[in-house]
Amino acid sequence: MNRTRSTQALFAALVGAAALAGCKRDEPAPVATPSTPAETTPATTPPPAPAPAPAPASTARVTLGNAIDANNTIATPLTSFSAGDTIHASVATDGASPSRLTAKWTHLDSNQTVAEETKDIAAGAQTTDFHISKPDGWPTGRYRVEISQDGNVINSSEFEVK
Repeated sequence: MNRTRSTQALFAALVGAAALAGCKRDEPAPVATPSTPAETTPATTPPPAPAPAPAPASTARVTLGNAIDANNTIATPLTSFSAGDTIHASVATDGASPSRLTAKWTHLDSNQTVAEETKDIAAGAQTTDFHISKPDGWPTGRYRVEISQDGNVINSSEFEVK
């Protein structure tokens, strides 16, 4: 008799579990919301545009030579120098505001910076002289002078020492 009652209890539990699994809770039906006409949507103001970056020099011309005149311009442009030469980079700029120019001189064959110089310049047309010299002579090879304005490279020029 114990066996019959256990079987009946197990059967009742199975039927109850199956009934619960088949039941779904009643969920409310989704409510449709009417769309808002475009005329009633409030207008949004676009965010302000970011401030423009400072304008680079409108011109940045680099001329190399071994001598300059009183206006910092090169009398005879060169791309090849002797080991004992003073090497000048005449940089012509025309900017709307004052800025800072930097000349970085690199020996390309050894990938070493040989000199770096920074100068503040006024707004408007300017000609700035950067130069390097080495009394015991420059090693032969290829070089580059890279001109930056306010941290941004604006021009470069390669030359050779023979």
